[in-house]
Amino acid sequence: MPAPRKFSDEMRERAKRMVRQARQEEPGLSVNAACKRIGPQLGILPDTLRGWCRQADIDDGVKPGVTSVESEELKRLRRENAELRRANEILRTASAFYAAAELDRHTR
Repeated sequence: MPAPRKFSDEMRERAKRMVRQARQEEPGLSVNAACKRIGPQLGILPDTLRGWCRQADIDDGVKPGVTSVESEELKRLRRENAELRRANEILRTASAFYAAAELDRHTR
């Protein structure tokens, strides 16, 4: 189970919006510089804010990468795959057990 979120979704959106606005007002301002300026004002570590902005750019299609939706789907499919592998292993074991029991019954 993931750790509880320290910042609300509204706070995250506000922080990302402020970084974008600062970069629009100062075209030469990097994401890193904007995060270093805005993060402390909101009580957010610049690296955390930079990660949010990077993921937002990927989600918006500005930068290439795995979107949040794709990432969640991939996690879900991996969990499902692991569950199916466990189920198959149980079925293989049960099948081998019953096959051995059937052979044992015929030899008696």
